[in-house]
Amino acid sequence: MLSYTLVNGLAGLLIVTSQMVILAKTSRDSAKFYAIQSLVLVLIFLTLAKIQGNEELYLWSVSAFITKVVFVPLVALKVFGKLHDEKLGGGGGLPPILSIALSGVVVILCFVVVLGVSLPGAASIKPALAVSLAHFFLGLSCIVTQRNILKQVFGYCLMENGSHLTLALLASGAPELVEVGIATDAIFAVVVMAVLGTRIFQKLQTLDARQLTSLKG
Repeated sequence: MLSYTLVNGLAGLLIVTSQMVILAKTSRDSAKFYAIQSLVLVLIFLTLAKIQGNEELYLWSVSAFITKVVFVPLVALKVFGKLHDEKLGGGGGLPPILSIALSGVVVILCFVVVLGVSLPGAASIKPALAVSLAHFFLGLSCIVTQRNILKQVFGYCLMENGSHLTLALLASGAPELVEVGIATDAIFAVVVMAVLGTRIFQKLQTLDARQLTSLKG
């Protein structure tokens, strides 16, 4: 019989996959790892739907699979695969050991924060809730620490996945329209940022965000 233990375990995999996205050597690899992470998110939705008998979450699972597991990674592979800045390598951010250590600190702090949360039905999903909160901040740290513009796009995607999980855990009864709005937001954001990243690379021949600090008239 399915239980919230499985939900919490799958949520833990999100932290692992987020590190894979951040530390991947190429944007193509990041796209693949993001697809894997999104598949884990879909499995969480399906597990919650089965446990709670919530039909809305089944619909969430379908739309999340189409948008996050299939569409967004395909866009990233199609567009980002043409762009590569050898100087930045995996992203030009923190060294792997520091990135992992930062993730550990973020997760621990989020667990401490969530321990003080007292909401109806939240007791059994506190580990998953802590992961969803940590996931948001991991995405934010990716945007802040990575110099590679494309890696910053994936940081946004990580933030969006964290927000999506939080909504599923605390407001699973929300109408399907809400979930569709979130998924659609991710699609358009990635498409727009992919176009901008391509134009920047064509103009400057670099994906280094530090090169965008000054404007020329």
